[in-house]
Amino acid sequence: MRAHEKNTYLCNMLKNIYISFCVGVWLLAAAGCSDFTKVQKSTDYEYKYKKALEYYEAKQYSHAADLLGSMIALYRGTSRADDIYYFYARSQFEEQFYKEAGQYFLMLVREFPMSDYSEESQFMVGYCAYKESPNARLDQSATNHAIDALVLYVNLYPDGVKVEEANKLVAEMRDKLVYKSFLNGKLYYDMGNYRAATIALANSLKAYPDTKYREQLSFWLLDAKYNLAVYSTPDKKELRMNDALDETYSFLDEFTESKHRRDAEKFQQNIIKFLNYEK
Repeated sequence: MRAHEKNTYLCNMLKNIYISFCVGVWLLAAAGCSDFTKVQKSTDYEYKYKKALEYYEAKQYSHAADLLGSMIALYRGTSRADDIYYFYARSQFEEQFYKEAGQYFLMLVREFPMSDYSEESQFMVGYCAYKESPNARLDQSATNHAIDALVLYVNLYPDGVKVEEANKLVAEMRDKLVYKSFLNGKLYYDMGNYRAATIALANSLKAYPDTKYREQLSFWLLDAKYNLAVYSTPDKKELRMNDALDETYSFLDEFTESKHRRDAEKFQQNIIKFLNYEK
């Protein structure tokens, strides 16, 4: 057999093997779909529930969720309802439908507070909301919901297996809220709205005194107060200069090694010079 004929033969053979493989995969998929369709249409709910758990264990979460979802209304109020809620919520979570999952974990907690799934479900209410928590620049309703749910979990189950993780998540999300306030304050500052900036930044520090952004927030607060005083009308200038001066002392006392120390000292000198001049 010539070389080019041999190559053609090999190519055709590989092509046929590939086609056979694809057909085999399609047939298996079709058979799987056919089996699932039969389960879906079954009126034997004990069988359907058993198959849903089999799909769940096989990590075929979309199939599990489909079957379990179809049985929620049927089993509501029965001893099996918490099982249905739990595995349905877990399946939705694994499919990354966090909002839907969180709703059913919450229903489980409310309707079955003594269930074996209650502790985990309370954590998952918060964790699902955590997964929904968006970028700090966006609305933080999900973040606040997550914090509330996880704090409740820690309070209800102080010895729970997820307490350490819950506390870490709460700290992370609180920092996100601080960062959002930080961004709001910066926005006001960049716009030259120093009064609004001082309010936003002061509120952030009051609400989250231990944040990792404390130094930067504190300096921006000082900077905003200084500029607010500088651009104030004569009748308010002295009062605001004194307020800014107090802020320089607080900042320099707390952050002795700050990278902003030189700027803070400059503000302080300018204010003292102004106040002495006024006097």
